[in-house]
Amino acid sequence: MKLSRRPFTCVQCLLSRPQQPRPRQFHGSSRLRSAAAATADPATIRPTIAPKAVVDIKHIRQNPALYERNCVERNYKAQAAYPARIIELFDQWQARQRDGRALRERSNLLRRELANPATTRGDSGGDEEAAALRDLRARPRDAVLAEARDLKDRIAVIEADEGALTDEMQRLAVAIPNLTSDATPRGSEPFVLGYINEHPEGEAAAASDRIWRSHVHIGAELGLLDFAGAATTSGWGWYYLLGEAAQLEQALVAYALATATRSGWTQVSAPSVVYGHMAAACGFQPRDAHGEQQVYGIAQSRADAERGRPELVLAGTAEIPLAGMKADAALDESELPLRRVGVSRCFRAEAGARGVDTKGLYRVHEFTKVELFAWSAPDGASAADVFDEMVDMQTEMLQSLGLHCRVLEMPSHDLGASATRKCDIEAFFPSRRERNGGWGEVTSASICTDYQTRRLATRVRVDGKMTYPWTVNATAMAVPRVLAALLENGWDESDMTVTIPEVLRPWMDGKEKIGRRKIR
Repeated sequence: MKLSRRPFTCVQCLLSRPQQPRPRQFHGSSRLRSAAAATADPATIRPTIAPKAVVDIKHIRQNPALYERNCVERNYKAQAAYPARIIELFDQWQARQRDGRALRERSNLLRRELANPATTRGDSGGDEEAAALRDLRARPRDAVLAEARDLKDRIAVIEADEGALTDEMQRLAVAIPNLTSDATPRGSEPFVLGYINEHPEGEAAAASDRIWRSHVHIGAELGLLDFAGAATTSGWGWYYLLGEAAQLEQALVAYALATATRSGWTQVSAPSVVYGHMAAACGFQPRDAHGEQQVYGIAQSRADAERGRPELVLAGTAEIPLAGMKADAALDESELPLRRVGVSRCFRAEAGARGVDTKGLYRVHEFTKVELFAWSAPDGASAADVFDEMVDMQTEMLQSLGLHCRVLEMPSHDLGASATRKCDIEAFFPSRRERNGGWGEVTSASICTDYQTRRLATRVRVDGKMTYPWTVNATAMAVPRVLAALLENGWDESDMTVTIPEVLRPWMDGKEKIGRRKIR
């Protein structure tokens, strides 16, 4: 058999040979990338190691009015424009797809002719393809090769634009808040679901003669709190707990963990440092709507930044590391609901102005909190069961601590990005009676549907199909606020003592009261 002496040449190699430089062109992809980069916070930039978020963009495109109204109802004004923008970007993407389809068909024809001209001569394609092949065979090979190179460059530009448009749609979709539950009141006013314990002032006029003190005054009187020393050490918004106050913190944590564990929740000791993109995936943005810092970031070295290492932040709640435990993981349906309880230090930048409403322990930058977190089956009934269990546990603990509280169904304006429904419990703080009737939030519970699991790539197989479980979270014990409420409500002016709730006494060496102590 006589072999052809014509050397074999790879078409890809031919098309990849260097050509004369072309004038630089600026396409939509460049503008999209620069706009996204200019507005993105470093903590929200998703590195390659981040779980791939799978947001239902198709549902957003098909229901733009629903998502726009939802953003307005939740006071996410900037995000209200995102659904319409996503539709515009999708139309552009489709146009680029159409442009690319014709070019790819022509490019494939040229590649076949260049790779093996003898084969294309015998092809039995349609009239248009046959005519195109005749035209190609009539042209010099160099001209065909030049056209193929030009097509390759044009297709590369289209693919870059397609990728940029897809990335921008994804970025906007991820930023849209969760849809709001029908149970959530629209607007800014909560709905009162009920009360816990009797009001400490009661109905009798004589009861109002009781002398109330703020926890700041009580803490100074009994030598339990030191704000001045903390201000020198760390700044305003930090504090020292001394003596029985520090012991009371540990008692509250132990009581909350014991209550949750007794109910079948598994304890977890979680990290307090997380990747910024993990916090964002859970709905905690580095900055609020006014651009004020919400999350403390850990400074990176220049070398780490240049290597593209993800930014680390201090977790604002154990909810974030607990949710991250199952990122990029598949759960077994038989495990659900999967219940976890974790205690951690929490860090909140909360750059807003401080005043009398936030004086003392009510709003601080660092605190201890016990958090409940669960993955449920992907349906409203299963999530509601876990949610009710959490609220019942919160009610049980606050009732046993003797605090007068009210349970609220929170309005749409008060929902974070991830929650579809939220219930808060507010305790009565005597020092706040002139402001908001004395009420102050001490716990919260939220249903987040699949908002977090889609962004963390947490999946579960249900009836043979992979889907996303729902997440539910709640505060078991936010120590500083509960501690402040206990000091104020347990204060007895006559003997200058604070009564310790009976359920905490096993962790307080059996003490019934906290009195003046000698500071050493």
